[in-house]
Amino acid sequence: MSFNGSFTMIRAGAAALAATLVLGAVAPATARDQTGAIVGGLAAGVVGGVVGSALVNGANNPPPPPPEYRPRRVLVEEPEPVVIRERRGPICHYERRKEWLGDGEFTYRRVEVCE
Repeated sequence: MSFNGSFTMIRAGAAALAATLVLGAVAPATARDQTGAIVGGLAAGVVGGVVGSALVNGANNPPPPPPEYRPRRVLVEEPEPVVIRERRGPICHYERRKEWLGDGEFTYRRVEVCE
């Protein structure tokens, strides 16, 4: 059995009424009695806060139920065919290589290298 927000408001209202009756039954404070006024003001503030928060929280709608589980749609795409082309000939490029002229002398020359 579940209760909605109105039951909470009824319960909060009953608590506020009981607190008001208890505070009203206390003898009124005289001019010389400063502690009674402080305690009465403190009690009124606490009761007001409890009643106010109960009214505000009771006015809110309950949270929505969690969404039901549905699996996602999956789109399957066909892979594109991969075309591998044969080489037409050797691949060539130029490199710089040392060419020795004598015992201690050399120069660089561009040489075509084919694989």
